[in-house]
This record gives sequence, C-alpha cells and structure tokens, in this order.
Amino acid sequence: MRTVFLFVIVTKLSRISGRNIANKVRMKRLLDQIAAVWQGRALVIKLLSFASIGVMNTAIDVLVFTTAYKLLALPLIASNVMSWFVAVSASYAMNTKVTFGRETGGIFRIKDFARFTGSGILAVIVATTTLVILSHHTNIFAAKFLSMMGSFAVNFSMAHFVIFRPLPAPNET
Repeated sequence: MRTVFLFVIVTKLSRISGRNIANKVRMKRLLDQIAAVWQGRALVIKLLSFASIGVMNTAIDVLVFTTAYKLLALPLIASNVMSWFVAVSASYAMNTKVTFGRETGGIFRIKDFARFTGSGILAVIVATTTLVILSHHTNIFAAKFLSMMGSFAVNFSMAHFVIFRPLPAPNET
C-alpha cells in the first residue's frame, strides 16, 4: 500500500518535471526495495519482541517442567505438556498485548486463544518428540533446551503467518 502511494506521488511529480518512463520504472524499483526493507524491519522487530517474550516463557516453562518432573515426580511427557500449557497461556497474553498488539488491538479473545493454543499443538509435538529422542543421547535439560528451540521456530511461524495476520486496511474491507 505504501509503495502504491509513493509510486503515485512519484508519477505525478515526474509528469510535472517531464521525466521519461525509464525513470519511473527505476523509481518504482527503488520504492519497492525501500518498502521491502521497511517491511523486513517490522518483521525483525516482531521477531525480537516474540523472542524476548519467549525468554520469559522459557523461564516459566523450565520452572514448571522442573517442578513437575523433579519435585512432583511426574512422567517426562506429562511434565513437558504441563509446562508447555502454562507457558503457551503466558505467551498468548504477552504477545497479544505486545508483539501483535497492532493486529489484535491488545484485546484477549477466546477464539484467538483457542487458535493460538491449537497452533501450538504442532509446536508441542515437535518439542516433545525432540525431547524424547534427544533424552536418549544427552542429559534431560540439554534435550529440553533443544526441543524449545524447535518449538520457538514453529511457534513464531504460526503466530506471524497464521494466527496474528495483519488486519486489512480500512479501504480493503
């Protein structure tokens, strides 16, 4: 949308100044490159925000997992699923307000929470499968860390591209 707006302005200015079509094409390419960098920056900022919240959720996840596995002596899979559910709930709340606040208006919705949690099922399957497989080859906490890295990649991709897609512009409704 910004690119189209800028292109219209440049086109009008080029008509006024008598520039040729080749210059318009070059200007359009330049504007497309600027728009791509700008949009990429927004994605990087979201990724960093998501990662920062992820650090807090990691602490929550590890605390709940350790409590369930070591103190309550729950089985490995039950401990992991429990810690994931607590962490995904906190993640939804923080990401709704911060990372994807523009897309959500900062409003909690049961439908969005259900979609966020539902999309996290893929991530918990990846995390749990990784944890179980790696637990046979390394210590539990190294396996847990690596499983959380895989879960992060799946979670961000689902949140950004599926759950919290940008709202349509007012003129696109």
